[in-house]
Amino acid sequence: MLEEFEDTDHSVDESRSTGRRRRRMGLGRRVAVSLVAFLLLLVVGIGGYGWFLSSKIDRNLAHEDLFGSSAEQTETTQGKKLVTDKGTNYLLIGSDARPGETASRSDVIQLVHVTEARDEIWIIHFPRDLYVPVPGHGEDKINAAYAYGQSPLLVSTIQDLVGVKIDHIAKTDFEGFKNLTDALGGVRVNNQQASPKYPAGPVDLDGEQALEYVRERKTLAEGDISRGQRQQAWLKAMMAETLSPGVLLNPSKLNGVIDAGTKNTTVDNSLSTGTIRREAIRMRGIRGGDIHFVTAPFSGYGTAPNGGAIDILDEQGMSRLSDALRTDDMASYED
Repeated sequence: MLEEFEDTDHSVDESRSTGRRRRRMGLGRRVAVSLVAFLLLLVVGIGGYGWFLSSKIDRNLAHEDLFGSSAEQTETTQGKKLVTDKGTNYLLIGSDARPGETASRSDVIQLVHVTEARDEIWIIHFPRDLYVPVPGHGEDKINAAYAYGQSPLLVSTIQDLVGVKIDHIAKTDFEGFKNLTDALGGVRVNNQQASPKYPAGPVDLDGEQALEYVRERKTLAEGDISRGQRQQAWLKAMMAETLSPGVLLNPSKLNGVIDAGTKNTTVDNSLSTGTIRREAIRMRGIRGGDIHFVTAPFSGYGTAPNGGAIDILDEQGMSRLSDALRTDDMASYED
């Protein structure tokens, strides 16, 4: 186990865990800046100005071998054949490392499933403290997989859980979070839970404030779960502002937003701008109601053998989620 992942401050009343378990759609949903950039491409992926933006994105996006040696093992997991032909799966990884920090943590872990028909997007949030089998390391928090073996091990860990192949990877950091907020001229979020600096209700945030807002945890009633709600509020505000006429019909502002959203993003070597553009064209009919949020299932809260606070994996729920992904029928998981 890694000491940097030991976080015993859960601030959660376990007697309420059953009720929270039922609220899959409302809790702990965190999305990286790269997701916003991805959604932007769905809007601007066609048309003449889209070609200009595509060239900018191509210059800004960094490419790395994010699959590593796991690329040789992506057809099977735990001796079973991975499903590779039921939609496309993107792994989005976000880091909350401050400037100058060397510790590598994956505080944002999202699996984005695009249906084979390209008519829906399902965004599955994996809580960072979810206690799961990590290949070669026994059981540990899911974000420890990234610290042990970077994105290749995190890919293997998630593929073992869900049984589908991850096709592409994108990773970012919270500095991009800040820059993207500023490029939009700030955002207004609907804050569900008051804290010492931010009252409940509508709150206007610039980049620095947004960074502070989504990092807060210890003063919130449900700790990391409440922080996930705040990050979800930011995402909704960001998407609403990005898709507003004031941004989409303003080439200069849209250029700045695309620039900020892609400069801090790294993608795998096979995710070229051309690939993104082709996918954008195929998904041009997607609207806000076609994008769904799900939290990976957990059954409550507990303590790891080394004393760290954990989210306990709901194995039956994970089996249902796996079945839904493997059959490209995520709507059945919501029922």
